[in-house]
Amino acid sequence: MTNAAIQKHNHPAFNEPDVTPALGAEHGLNEDEYNLMLSIIGRAPSFTEFGIFSVMWSEHCSYKSSRLHLKKLPTEAPWVIQGPGENAGVIDIGDNQAAIFKMESHNHPSFIEPYQGAATGVGGIMRDVFTMGARPIANINALRFGSPEHPKTRHLVDGVVSGIAGYGNCMGVPTVGGEVNFHPSYNGNILVNAMTVGIAEHDKIYYARGAGIDQPVVYVGSKTGRDGIHGATMASAEFEEGVEGNRPTVQVGDPFTEKLLLEACLELMSGDAIISIQDMGAAGLTSSAVEIADKGGIGVALDLDLVPQREDMMSPYELMLSESQERMLMIVKPGKEDMARVIFEKWDLDFAVIGRTTKEQRLKINMYGECWCDIPVPPLVDDAPVYDRPQGHYPKPESIDPIAYSIPDGSDLHSVLHTLISCPDMASKRWVWEQYDHLVMGETVAEPGQADAAIVKAPPLSPPQAGGIKGGKALAISSDCTPRYCQADPFEGGKQAVAESYRNLCASGARPMAVTNNLNFGNPEKPDIMSQFVGCVEGIAEACKELHYPVISGNVSLYNETSGEAILPTPVIGGVGLIPDWKKSMSLGFKAPGETIILIGETKGHLGQSLYLREIHGLEKGPPPPVDLKAERWHGEFVRRLIDEELITAAHDISDGGLLCALAEMAMAGNRGATLTIENNDPAFWFGEDQARYIVTTKDPDALLALDECKAFPVMTLGKTTEFDLNLPNGHNISIRELKELSEKWLPAYMAA
Repeated sequence: MTNAAIQKHNHPAFNEPDVTPALGAEHGLNEDEYNLMLSIIGRAPSFTEFGIFSVMWSEHCSYKSSRLHLKKLPTEAPWVIQGPGENAGVIDIGDNQAAIFKMESHNHPSFIEPYQGAATGVGGIMRDVFTMGARPIANINALRFGSPEHPKTRHLVDGVVSGIAGYGNCMGVPTVGGEVNFHPSYNGNILVNAMTVGIAEHDKIYYARGAGIDQPVVYVGSKTGRDGIHGATMASAEFEEGVEGNRPTVQVGDPFTEKLLLEACLELMSGDAIISIQDMGAAGLTSSAVEIADKGGIGVALDLDLVPQREDMMSPYELMLSESQERMLMIVKPGKEDMARVIFEKWDLDFAVIGRTTKEQRLKINMYGECWCDIPVPPLVDDAPVYDRPQGHYPKPESIDPIAYSIPDGSDLHSVLHTLISCPDMASKRWVWEQYDHLVMGETVAEPGQADAAIVKAPPLSPPQAGGIKGGKALAISSDCTPRYCQADPFEGGKQAVAESYRNLCASGARPMAVTNNLNFGNPEKPDIMSQFVGCVEGIAEACKELHYPVISGNVSLYNETSGEAILPTPVIGGVGLIPDWKKSMSLGFKAPGETIILIGETKGHLGQSLYLREIHGLEKGPPPPVDLKAERWHGEFVRRLIDEELITAAHDISDGGLLCALAEMAMAGNRGATLTIENNDPAFWFGEDQARYIVTTKDPDALLALDECKAFPVMTLGKTTEFDLNLPNGHNISIRELKELSEKWLPAYMAA
């Protein structure tokens, strides 16, 4: 008996299960989808063919519940080079340079195995960026955990933060910002959203499209194992209590191998060998092969015997659906295979030509001398179901009377500020970001907490020619969302997430250029969840249009529920803006005593859904603050003008906690105090979360207040900066040291408990 015959006799692939509607349901295909698959194939599918259809038509890969509504988002602008549809979005930042960025989720894996789940989320998003020819220059993240009192929360925080730090630090890419929040709705389903920004030259951007006929299909990177199989399917379904059985679907990452893969890919990209390239992310070899074939209008024939494997007796089904990390699929120019092989073997990485592209638009897979798959490519993409899911009636919350929520007896502005500044959402996250290497590469301008956005220089990637790139540019990067606003009113909450991102970039001195998003919601088959999703998307769309702030990439993560309990709707906005000269970037800390503090924007005292209402009165009620997009744009442009003309010394947008909390943050960041001269003891004035507001400081208030904008916009002088304490109008003095201790002690004490 030959070796092949022995393998065929003993190999588990030759005893695979029968494909039935029940098996389809287990893999996420409903009855109609199952029957459509049968009609497309025209016969009973093999288990491998079935697996490929089920994963390509999963929610995670096909966006079947969201695709209809994502078309509402504005995606174009003169500076947009590549919008949604590629591994990442691309914008022009001048001097033949492009910024390439995207945000993605790794929620379910991070709940099951927090270290590897978070680590591989970071690794995956970095591959999306460097697959396109960009060198990553910054990572940020948006993390949501359950109640601090929940027994799993501390373990999850520790594992996720360690995983992000372990991967990013080993890759030598700084993690420069993000957000960390806590809420009971995430008790059974945390959110780990990771974003990477990279820089490339215009003529060295690579895409998945472009492959032609009879070209070599090349596999590079790590060997394939059984980790991550059904990862995309798991991400397309609700959790149930006791998810430990899903542990095998969590991928295992190796940042040291990814660092080698990054350098090898960039070295090969510096030549003229790659035609198209695709990261093996969700659905692994399946999605990468189908993406390249579909975008090229061609077919792909693969010989899986040639795939580098780290485990014995792997079946075609396992090889096609494995989500092992640190792998790429590329089409190289015929005749360039040996050149590419030399580069990857120099970097100690696997390299294998595993197939050819074909004229016939089919995906053909052979292994062990047998054909395991012969199916058409276009239906895997074009015929993926698209659902217009029912939406429920989403009631508007009743307005609240701020007068009914005065400061409780025995408390005052001083004690309320103490409570807010030390609550889990507002407390300093120094414990988190000190575990991240935010200074590696030497291009970080502002460390976390010093500016409203992370600020990273955009250095030239090659020696500048005479009169060419000066290297003065910087990118400002932010991550923003207020889920409690989205829960109360999805449309206004979606608008506010974009508006806050816009403000954070403007306050840093950057012109907002584009956003990526990560839309995290519960089960879309429930009408109220679908209403949340559609409302938030439409709010995001309106804000992005008005602010000229297009969406160029993103991710949708649905079914974030456990045992029927959904998370708060969490549409995270990752914003990127351009600062022409990084030396003009703006930080938020008070700089020196004697400077005038000025409020830009109107304060009406909106307490609905405020942290004040939640932390002081124990209520999450009322509507979120309305968002006036024209005011957001006007005020943002004005603040950018003040920064560019060097008329102000600090700038900070007002968001969670309202005016007094923003002033306290500026005092803590600058280690300076202030004397406030506004005689007002109304908590709605000090803690209301009205939008479109900034606080700035200036050495020359007369020059600033003489500007035309200050006659057109609501502007108010609040007081003066001082050497030490924060002096409130009611006579209370608050020590800056005391504020910093309150803010910085909560998280370390919680994690040490």
